Amino acid sequence: MSRDSIYKYYRPAVMPEQQNDNQAFWFVFCSNKLLVTVKSDKYNIPCTSNLKEINLAPIRTQFLGTIKGHPCYSAEVSFETVAPEGMTFKELRPLFEVLDEDIFLLAGKALQIVNWDQTNQYCGRCGNKTETLQTERAKKCPNCGLLSYPRISPVTITAVLKNNSILLARNATRRGKFYSIIAGFVEPGETLEECVQREILEEVGLKVKNIKYFNSQPWPFPQSLMIGFTAEYESGEILVDGNEIVEAGWYDVQNLPDLPGKMSIAREIIDWFIHKSRTNF
Repeated sequence: MSRDSIYKYYRPAVMPEQQNDNQAFWFVFCSNKLLVTVKSDKYNIPCTSNLKEINLAPIRTQFLGTIKGHPCYSAEVSFETVAPEGMTFKELRPLFEVLDEDIFLLAGKALQIVNWDQTNQYCGRCGNKTETLQTERAKKCPNCGLLSYPRISPVTITAVLKNNSILLARNATRRGKFYSIIAGFVEPGETLEECVQREILEEVGLKVKNIKYFNSQPWPFPQSLMIGFTAEYESGEILVDGNEIVEAGWYDVQNLPDLPGKMSIAREIIDWFIHKSRTNF
């Protein structure tokens, strides 16, 4: 997952600064599914100057900026929309490592902006129709002045290490029976480190120490930012909560269970542990 910054080629913006005659990338969503072109089993994002050219009528569109000089837009279409010939609507998650990485990351951003735009058409305080600002990514209520910005939910995800072992757990709500590291949403009033301690204690009954930042990953499933950490085991015996976590245990590189896919920061941290363990042998 380690990569160059998306901002190497991408320039975010809220409104086009000038006329741009380049063909635009369109991130079109129908019930959270992304429209992609299909040619020889390869998927791409539609690139056209206007959605009318492919017979689509969006409910709303949002300007995202430019990538390699091409304008980028997100758009929402009605749930009964039929994909144009040669195209299909696909779930975003399986498109990882199928689309170009920068395009996939922009698709995640586009999905979050589409959902934010959809759910903030009216003021959450007084119910008045909101107005979209042209100077920043925000909506303003002309009646009470409430400003609404796209929001993300921070999530800590932590590898707990003990000697040459890593704590891996199976979540009751995840598809499949793979094991991963402990994650949880940050609560109001918490630091990230406190969230790490609380989630691990709540879900598997362990106390940890020496919490260190690892990396982060935008995660639009839903609107989250995954913030990765490593920590050392301090005390306690594994006791799963039986609600979110149904199984947990210590694993070394010789007996790893099924692991999460390569697209996740969870797998990146686990792969770091595997490399570190094998290097130290």
